[in-house]
Amino acid sequence: QVQLVESGGGLVQAGGSSRLSCAASGRTSSNYIMAWFRQAPGKEREFVAGISRSGENTNYADSVKGRFTISRDNVKNTVYLQMNSLNPEDTAVYYCAARARGAILTTAPAGYDVWGQGTQVTVSS
Repeated sequence: QVQLVESGGGLVQAGGSSRLSCAASGRTSSNYIMAWFRQAPGKEREFVAGISRSGENTNYADSVKGRFTISRDNVKNTVYLQMNSLNPEDTAVYYCAARARGAILTTAPAGYDVWGQGTQVTVSS
C-alpha cells in the first residue's frame, strides 16, 4: 500500500502562511482519496480538508474554509495544503491520510486507511 510522508511544518506568525506537502510512495496516489487532519494537544484528531482522486472535488472544515486550500499533483504523487491567515488556533500536528475505498470525501478519521507520521505547525501570536 501507499506510504505517506509530510513536510513543511514549522513556526509561523499569526496572519502568515505556510504550505504542507504529503509525498506518497509505494503505490500511485491517484488511486486514493486524500485528506489532511490535525490534532492539537488534548484534543481529538479533526478533519481539515479532503480531495478526490482526480482533484476535481474538495471539501473543508468550516474552521478553515476560505483560508486553506488542498490540491494534488498526481504526476508527482504529492498532496498539498496551502494555509493562509493562520491563527494560534491552527496550532496542531497535521497528518496526511489516504483512503482507498469508495468515492465519498469522508471527514471521519476511521474512514482512512493510511496515515503519515505528522508534521507540527505552530502559530505564534
